[in-house]
Amino acid sequence: MTKKYVYNFSEGNKDMRSLLGGKGANLAEMKSLGINVPPGFTITTESCNSYYENGERIKPEILKQINDQLETLEKEIGKKLGSLENPLLVSVRSGAVFSMPGMMDTILNLGLNDETTIVLAKKNNNYRFAYDSYRRFIQMFSDVVMNVEKYKFEEVLTRVKEENSYTQDSDMNEKDLFKVVEEFKAIYRKEVGRDFPMSVKEQLMLAVEAVFKSWNNNRAKVYRRLHNISDKLGTAVNIQAMVFGNMGDNCGTGVSFSRNPVTGEDKLFGEYLINAQGEDVVAGIRTPKNISILEEDMPHLYEEFVDISKKLERHYKDMQDIEFTIEDGKLYILQTRNAKRTPNAVVEVAVSLVEEGIISKEEAILRIGTEEINKLLHATFEEKSLKGAKELTQGLAASPGAAVGKIYFSAEEAVEAAKTEAVVLVREETSPEDIEGMVSSEAIVTLRGGMTSHAAVVARGMGKCCVCGCQNMIIDYKEKTLRISDLVLREGDTISVDGSSGKVYLGEVEKVDATFSSRFKKLLSWADEIRQMSVFANADNEIDAKVAFEFGAEGIGLCRTEHMFFEEDRISLVRKMILAADTAERVKFLERLQPIQSEDFYKIFKAANGKSVNIRLLDPPLHEFLPKDDKTI
Repeated sequence: MTKKYVYNFSEGNKDMRSLLGGKGANLAEMKSLGINVPPGFTITTESCNSYYENGERIKPEILKQINDQLETLEKEIGKKLGSLENPLLVSVRSGAVFSMPGMMDTILNLGLNDETTIVLAKKNNNYRFAYDSYRRFIQMFSDVVMNVEKYKFEEVLTRVKEENSYTQDSDMNEKDLFKVVEEFKAIYRKEVGRDFPMSVKEQLMLAVEAVFKSWNNNRAKVYRRLHNISDKLGTAVNIQAMVFGNMGDNCGTGVSFSRNPVTGEDKLFGEYLINAQGEDVVAGIRTPKNISILEEDMPHLYEEFVDISKKLERHYKDMQDIEFTIEDGKLYILQTRNAKRTPNAVVEVAVSLVEEGIISKEEAILRIGTEEINKLLHATFEEKSLKGAKELTQGLAASPGAAVGKIYFSAEEAVEAAKTEAVVLVREETSPEDIEGMVSSEAIVTLRGGMTSHAAVVARGMGKCCVCGCQNMIIDYKEKTLRISDLVLREGDTISVDGSSGKVYLGEVEKVDATFSSRFKKLLSWADEIRQMSVFANADNEIDAKVAFEFGAEGIGLCRTEHMFFEEDRISLVRKMILAADTAERVKFLERLQPIQSEDFYKIFKAANGKSVNIRLLDPPLHEFLPKDDKTI
């Protein structure tokens, strides 16, 4: 029996994510729940691994299964890829086993060429929509499949808008877009060395290969390394019938979370754009509307979306990140996944789901990882210092925390500078290529984009402080300057970023340590009810002991006496004691060290207040006491 490499959405479910990838498994699951999902099929992760094992070629049996499923899709919706009567357009998206937002590649509107674009325009009596879709497809295909840099196309769009005094892409009319398409094809011809492919089957196979190849692009590798994801899993490919949010004012697209991913509040949190396609929201090209305004624009669709969000949240027993498109007044769900959120929101959502009877206390505890607990110790700015600080801008509070660093305007420079100093990466908008710079930075600030932009989503996942949409800032990448009104900052100048308020300040603002919320304490109390182990701390001085007991340590499991002597006024006595010529000389220095150590122990025992303290007697690793410079040695 031939191995199955391609599955229709009607054949899968959420438990098949290792084979269908997270996106494919969830699309199949939503279809089984009766949610309106555009039809399609998934090429499995095993096909991706086979592609690499087969010398980066797709095996004939996989090609046959793709073509068979394509025929099934065409029959299901009555459209055909490349047809000059009723053309089918598809999206081609990656779908890894674990969510890797923005790390791999997507192609929309595949199936358009010079002929099918005209058919699409006539069929919908909308030439602007058809040529808008075509120019998007050429740009995405060129970027993802042929590695033609995006900016070469963006420069054309910017020029056309400036020539006509347009403010947004959506202001361009059909004549403008026809010219843009011709210029885009000329760019492709110049950069690739041949004409843009008019064969829709060639487009499809090149796109599938490009998604497989994106599994091993540099930014995907960095992301996997950062999140401890295996390189051997491979990515699935989802081929799905297109639905269009860019056909007019009764169309749109958006991304929404079933709860607030910053605070965990039980309230829809998201953004959408009228007359747009998905990448417009995520890339921050246009400033989107808050999801709550959809209630005014399209009240019946808003109500339907709220119901679907709650249904998905109850089904998956977790907060969801949902992508949707509205085509001609009809709502389609393109994706759902467990939402990335801040550590505070992780705790808030987990505790709320227990209180709502959706999950157990044990499940809530298991959802809080050690990384989240670590990130809950985010610093904030000291109030007095904050009042005296000069505010540069107010953007969107995309990911909480407080950070201070020197500004750099490219990922490469940020990575290099971070080796010796704290860095803040400042960009017009981030893209997946900036991942290493984001990892190296204390905070990220962008001029454009919203709460669901690339910068916001990735920063929240990393626990990095982030502020987006600082529209009054202007970057000059060539001169390496940042202008805010009359003030000009240069690369290496210091700023302070408050990801909780969205404010950015000039210079260094003092920080203070974080404190645990009442919700977190509640979660820890549940852990105390269940646990069978005691937690002790390492502490070698009064300050460490106090902090440990404030955080609930039941004792000090290890007090290392050698660590009590590293301060400058003590280490010289220890060195003299070690190097003493005889016992009498050694005793002389020990007598000087004794009251110092006795005082330290007194303070530690006082902080312990009757709790146990285990002391390791002095067994000096001599290299730890040696000076570092040759002269002193």
